[in-house]
Amino acid sequence: MLERRTLKTGSWLVFCAFTLLCGTALAQSYPTHPIKLVVPLTPGGPPDRTARLLAQRLTEALKQPVIVENRTGAGSVLGADYVAKAAPDGYTLLITNQASISLGPLMRRNPTYDPLKDFTHIAMIGTFPMFFMVRTDHRAKNFQEFLSLAKARPGTLSFGSSGIGSLGYLIGELIKQLGGVTILHVAYKGATPAISDLLGGHIDATYIADSSAAEFVRSGKLRMLATTTEKRVPAQPDVPAMNEIVPGVHGSLWYGVSAPARMPQAVVDRLQTEILASINSSEMQSGLTGIGMTPIPLGATEFVAFIQSEMRKWDPLIKAGNIKVD
Repeated sequence: MLERRTLKTGSWLVFCAFTLLCGTALAQSYPTHPIKLVVPLTPGGPPDRTARLLAQRLTEALKQPVIVENRTGAGSVLGADYVAKAAPDGYTLLITNQASISLGPLMRRNPTYDPLKDFTHIAMIGTFPMFFMVRTDHRAKNFQEFLSLAKARPGTLSFGSSGIGSLGYLIGELIKQLGGVTILHVAYKGATPAISDLLGGHIDATYIADSSAAEFVRSGKLRMLATTTEKRVPAQPDVPAMNEIVPGVHGSLWYGVSAPARMPQAVVDRLQTEILASINSSEMQSGLTGIGMTPIPLGATEFVAFIQSEMRKWDPLIKAGNIKVD
């Protein structure tokens, strides 16, 4: 009996050692051909620019081309679904965002993937603030005045968002709920048409993310009334956070890197190491802050915890408002 146990123990140790060696060898050999980095939104926006900055650094670190591919549709869901169903070999990665992971699946009538079970969430990159903006000739000179006007004349002021279910839309719902105001929501297919209508005088306000918000201020066309972040943005210290005026109203765009579920741990570890090293490099930090991002490099465990906290935050609002998207 003792011999059998010894044999079993020995076999198990050999198996563990073999698995460890295979994992080490896999990590050392990976990658052997180009890697695809899928962006689930159109070229030119914050996630696309983030992806291209990261792809350049990873190409140098991994000694293989990291190719950015834009797969758009259904507010980031189509690109995420494509990656969720790809081979879990480390050659198809996703720029993950709140629309595809922490918001979209909560609102879709028939979700095609589970945001946690169907992905390997590797690392978080950072967050983008959104600024609530009006034209420079608007009567409201600050966010408190905007709310006062909305309370005095319910339903006469309007704001645009990138669509039903977008972060801007949900923050607008929070403002209505916690601020006790009625503001007309106008849904657009993306941020660009909303900004165009704001400039044209068709709506009173909209949300603008990244460095383009500051460019509109410098041009004299728009004014920042508030940021959606929990605290003020260091780059715009004079712009109050909505949370200061209406406690509980805050939210940011966030981006990370994910892959299909069931990826070999050795590959996950290699990618996490290189992604975090890239984000922490001075060149990447400068590039990310230059496009308006706040770098927040988190490893896999912390990233998953962040995603779960985001889902817990928004799920009650989504359920209470019965917010659904097709």
